[in-house]
Amino acid sequence: MIPLPLSLGSSSTIINRFSISSTTSTSIIPMLSLRFIRTSLLLSPNLLPSCSSSSPTLLPLSCKFRSTMSYSTPASSSNLVFRQLFEKESSTYTYLLADASHPDKPALLIDPVDKMVDRDISLIQELGLKLIYAMNTHVHADHVTGTGLLKKKVPGVKSVISTASGSKADLHVEPGDKIYIGDFFLEVRATPGHTSGCVTYVTGEGSGQPQPRMAFTGDALLIRGCGRTDFQGGSSQQLYNSVHSQIFTLPKDTLLYPAHDYRGFTVTTVGEEMQYNPRLTKDEDTFKSIMENLKLAYPKMIDIAVPANMVCGLQDVEAKAS
Repeated sequence: MIPLPLSLGSSSTIINRFSISSTTSTSIIPMLSLRFIRTSLLLSPNLLPSCSSSSPTLLPLSCKFRSTMSYSTPASSSNLVFRQLFEKESSTYTYLLADASHPDKPALLIDPVDKMVDRDISLIQELGLKLIYAMNTHVHADHVTGTGLLKKKVPGVKSVISTASGSKADLHVEPGDKIYIGDFFLEVRATPGHTSGCVTYVTGEGSGQPQPRMAFTGDALLIRGCGRTDFQGGSSQQLYNSVHSQIFTLPKDTLLYPAHDYRGFTVTTVGEEMQYNPRLTKDEDTFKSIMENLKLAYPKMIDIAVPANMVCGLQDVEAKAS
């Protein structure tokens, strides 16, 4: 267990301790003032608009933020770089966030896909960013994470996932942890139910943080839906409680970004999902009945994706796939 050194001025905080692999160096973290801090959860949020593509090719930097719905632009987010990237085979969204005001322009990726790693690296280089963290919301069953490849191709990148996932990573996060890139940070909220290790990453509240807040919900909450609960330690009761206690308690204008969408939607809000989500607006018993009767097919990638993702996405997946 290694304490991460911080310079926090006069604020009173408790420094987190993380289990870090023996090959991990922490020197880059204090150099860039990137830090993990454990605090009590703050029940209020912030964010930006989203830019997406219908294909997994590199997004043009001049593309307009688009959505099937209308959202306000955050008033205090001019220094936050944000991109929403898409991989069409698994309908996965990857999110890039960075602090453009910091001299090193530190950046992180949420839910990268192995097939799109070169695209992501190219975009990061074009924007002049320095990738620090490659993060996952949970152990995915429908694609192999790009975390391992990013660690191989970009020196100094640290993989991040929840302790509860049981997966290999450089940094394991717990509920209440804060992940910093420059002056911006993400809070970690435990949202199990789709899998036992699911977390939601929420942008911070307070001066200088994006407004409205943003939440990256993984598969816990999808746009007008939610992740299945019939494998990987899933529980419909746990998912229902997670969403209602950790996501629906955020301000209603909080922008929600899921790990997947299969109908062309890019973003929603807490208020919309509380009103229109056809599953999670029901009472708990009705929700459990819905989830128990979905009759979904066995995930075609699960036997390849889960073992690979339990070891940071590093294994001979090409040979197994063929």
